[in-house]
Amino acid sequence: SVFNILTHSKYINFHFKDSEVLDLFSGIGSFGLECISRGSKFVFFLENYPLVLKILKKNISNLNYENKSKVINIDAFKMNNDIFTRDQKFQIIFCDPPYKEKKIELLIENILQMNILEKDGIIIIHRKKGESGTYPKRFKLIDVKNYGLSTFVFGRSN
Repeated sequence: SVFNILTHSKYINFHFKDSEVLDLFSGIGSFGLECISRGSKFVFFLENYPLVLKILKKNISNLNYENKSKVINIDAFKMNNDIFTRDQKFQIIFCDPPYKEKKIELLIENILQMNILEKDGIIIIHRKKGESGTYPKRFKLIDVKNYGLSTFVFGRSN
């Protein structure tokens, strides 16, 4: 559903070809791996749970995507510009923190302060349905979609 919104929404109209993606709280890598399969040039996966990291790395290896991705073992809330290449910009930043996590505004503020989102880039936040989050003033809400128990928030920098 998220991929259909990205490619067919009248508000977004995203093209994966040659895009660079940041997958925060990436888990086993489903979102980022799908981006690569749709033509993304490179995906940075940020994950710090040891058991999940092992599966993520195996999934990347099984798909032969080692040259199209980098796994960084770090808590996404501790991310800084030093972990990326100089002047790194992303066309999509996907944030899938645990549902219990309440510091989403701080995470988005950090992303915006780091200036790693491309000018027309998209931030996607996956939350539990019914959770209303607060976001920084510099975060422009584009769309919100509910699917089953999930809510997906789409936005960009003002």
